[in-house]
Amino acid sequence: MLSGFTARGKPKKSVLSECVIEYIGEKKEKKGEEQGFEFHGGWKGSLGAGGTEMGGSALVVTTGIATWVVSLIISNAARVIIDENGETAWILRFIFSVLGYATVFLPCYVLIHLSQRHNLHTLGGCQWRLLRLILTGTTSEVVAESDLSPARLSNTNVQTLYQKALSLFYCCAGLQVSYLLWGILQEKIMTREYTDGDRIERFTDSQFLVFVNRILAFLFSGIYLLLTHQNVHRTPLYKYSFCSVSNTLSSWCQYEALKFVSFPTQVLAKSAKVIPVMLMGKLVSRTKYKNYEYATALLISVGMTAFLLGTGGDKKGNNVTTVSGAVLLCGYLIFDSFTANWQSALFKDHKPSSVQMMCGVNLMSCLFTSASLIQQGGFFYSLSFAARHPIFIMDCLLTAVSSASGQLFIFATISKFGPVVFTIIMTVRQGLSILLSCLLYQHHLSSLGILGVFIVFLAIFLRMYYAQQHRKRKLEENEISAGKV
Repeated sequence: MLSGFTARGKPKKSVLSECVIEYIGEKKEKKGEEQGFEFHGGWKGSLGAGGTEMGGSALVVTTGIATWVVSLIISNAARVIIDENGETAWILRFIFSVLGYATVFLPCYVLIHLSQRHNLHTLGGCQWRLLRLILTGTTSEVVAESDLSPARLSNTNVQTLYQKALSLFYCCAGLQVSYLLWGILQEKIMTREYTDGDRIERFTDSQFLVFVNRILAFLFSGIYLLLTHQNVHRTPLYKYSFCSVSNTLSSWCQYEALKFVSFPTQVLAKSAKVIPVMLMGKLVSRTKYKNYEYATALLISVGMTAFLLGTGGDKKGNNVTTVSGAVLLCGYLIFDSFTANWQSALFKDHKPSSVQMMCGVNLMSCLFTSASLIQQGGFFYSLSFAARHPIFIMDCLLTAVSSASGQLFIFATISKFGPVVFTIIMTVRQGLSILLSCLLYQHHLSSLGILGVFIVFLAIFLRMYYAQQHRKRKLEENEISAGKV
């Protein structure tokens, strides 16, 4: 073959031009088929594996750079536009954070599309094995099983009543300590001033806190997986990205909301998320609910109303802060609901262990948040703040450690004692969180507000009780039906 010519004697074309010609050829061929004749793209199919690799890599890099540059321009403009003391600045911060996530998401989407189209993940080489892990996961049929799973736990000797009580106390104490500490520190970081001599300032970058929490949770879960040798992982990594984005945004909304509403209000709003879930289920899925579900949802609404009326004047507030806080809490509930539903689908389709899910989601969250923080200067701002206030470093680390350990205690509690016991423990934790917050940070809570809190938690316990009774009746009916057959 002569230099610069193919075997057919045609001059060589660059990878980019070949990709363009191939694309045009496909379009013309499709158009020709519609008109009743066949068109053969002259260079179609001539790329081969090497050309596809180079063209795919070039397209991914180009997409990434273009997205990154656009996002940088917008983010730099944002620093001029955003007034940090403005009540609606969170809207722009939200938009620019999503743009930052797009700089990771879009190149990955292009890579996945190219790989599926040209079967790049079937090629040899380390980079393509990594791509195979991202696209298809491990193809082994053996399902990884967490040490916290019921199957492993059932292999141990039957526990005595004393051992069960001790185990329950351990899980309950772990959950309470982890999440009570997490809630106290979360409120401190987002609502209290840090002093440096005569300088007093508040920390404002919610996304940095999300990043620190996610990277610690990723390290905790990753080390656990390595120590327990859970090598089989069948879930395509890219599928974690969807619930990772929603999980990151829900946490971001949660932190931002503390700038506008009190911590007790935030906790009760989380407890009331059953109401929007029921509304969406009724409107979208035409789901039918039991009478006790409607009754307890109504009780929660009454309790929330009483609490909000009884906490007037607790937060520096005007109409803007009230609306901003409400919108952010709604955003938290929406993103959190999507996360739960997406993870449920992943558990059903790919059967990862809970710790594998924790590791995969947090890995993706680290990638998304780090990209956005780099673009917006969040790392520089946060590290500068930490240098001026060393106690802030300890607060951040304790928040991240308590959040990560809390997630592990969640998996252990559910696998050993089931979701009902876990829900009861977490409901008690929410009540204690409100009490501690009011004591430590002097939140004003009138008699009406206290009554509202009591009504909300009463409704939650009633809902759990009637749900358990309904399951028992259903089980008995099934057993009777099976006996008749």
